[in-house]
Amino acid sequence: MNGATENGGGAASAIRVDLRLIADMTEPGSRVLDVGCGDGVLLAYLAQTKQTDGRGVELSMAGVSRSVRSGLSVIQGDADTDLKDYPTGAFDYVVLSQTLQAMRRPRDVVENLVRISRYAIVSFPNFAYWRVRMALMFCGKMPVTDTLTHAWYDTPNIHHCTVKDFVETCRDSNIIIEKAIPLTRNGDAIHLSATGWLGNLFAEQAMFVLRRPD
Repeated sequence: MNGATENGGGAASAIRVDLRLIADMTEPGSRVLDVGCGDGVLLAYLAQTKQTDGRGVELSMAGVSRSVRSGLSVIQGDADTDLKDYPTGAFDYVVLSQTLQAMRRPRDVVENLVRISRYAIVSFPNFAYWRVRMALMFCGKMPVTDTLTHAWYDTPNIHHCTVKDFVETCRDSNIIIEKAIPLTRNGDAIHLSATGWLGNLFAEQAMFVLRRPD
């Protein structure tokens, strides 16, 4: 991801469409934790546009270094092991963007996200997208797409997930889905129900807003 510039307009041009969607759902002045924050472009954008109190966790030391050089509060950490150490209700929003599929224990991670936050915003590539299904059916090979960009032998994605899989996991974990948004490859919202079969077929990626039961 590209780093944010010093003015709001520059930040808007540098940030991905789906990250702007996350920012639009974030209340001004809220406490935010970005898990797998990369070089901190979302945190910088939120600070500039929503005056949030942002924190980040990033596995890559290079990403941590770039974030810290930009003045962001980011530490090196592993979501699979470190989220359990955060206190319950520590944040208003926790973001896990395009990282769930790389987790070793994704269900535990999602359960911790809703435990430590008022709302968890999770996005991931949809392995049930129709082009992925066609590639498997007709080519007989693991697909490579704009959202699944690695060959099978060097992919960081170890738990491929579909929208239907994720909805069922939330149900089994007693997690409430506040909002479900099917997205194009560019991160634009599709006007379909993400939790229905059409959303599972035509969404190249999906974003969910989650919370724990009251």
